Amino acid sequence: MIEINNLSKTYAKGKVKAVNNLNLSVKQGEIFGFLGPNGAGKTTTIKMITGILRPDDGRIRINGIDVVKEPIRAKMHIGFVPDNPEIFNRLTGMEYLNFIADIYDIDNQQRYDKINELAESFEIKDALNSSIGSYSHGMKQKLIIIGALIHNPSVWILDEPLVGLDPKAAFVLKDMMRRHANEGNTVFFSTHIMEVAEKVCDRIGIIKKGEIIFTGTIDELRQASKEEESLENLFLELVENE
Repeated sequence: MIEINNLSKTYAKGKVKAVNNLNLSVKQGEIFGFLGPNGAGKTTTIKMITGILRPDDGRIRINGIDVVKEPIRAKMHIGFVPDNPEIFNRLTGMEYLNFIADIYDIDNQQRYDKINELAESFEIKDALNSSIGSYSHGMKQKLIIIGALIHNPSVWILDEPLVGLDPKAAFVLKDMMRRHANEGNTVFFSTHIMEVAEKVCDRIGIIKKGEIIFTGTIDELRQASKEEESLENLFLELVENE
């Protein structure tokens, strides 16, 4: 569960309001899509949720744990996939995954089982002994996803996770997201792919200029606009009208 109350963040010594008094609640057992145009504040919000950025104001709780007051404890509940797969190119894939497993103090058997399971699902097992520097963008994305999920976190926070993935890997990830939510966990992800959000999400939130302009189901968005259109058209209409 993710609870965000009155969250704000500014840049340029307060001149640029990246996130403005944001309130949001993402429940257990749901996939929540975080949508918005470029520069709307999506990644800034995600970096505050994951503890990478410190908010100027407001409160963030992960499964009831305050991210600012207890950052390490909160992060143990989070699996985070950033929007850019920048990782240690000199390590092999297996060295990287073992490094992540060490951070979360995962025993040898658990990490072996999880790495094998996820590496087979994403068809990257044969590449784990190769240098990450030799990986394609898509392979790096798969490796980061495996690293994010290696400790079985209950809250998945995924920033544009499908970028660079081949169709089969994207299907596998979407299926994993659905199963994770169905087991009573939380999935929070941002995407620019409206067709994916429409098919996968239980609820969505739309942010523009640092402020939430809609939260709810896609059916509720259609009812509010009184139009039976695709999410893409509804999104464009809402953002332009706002």
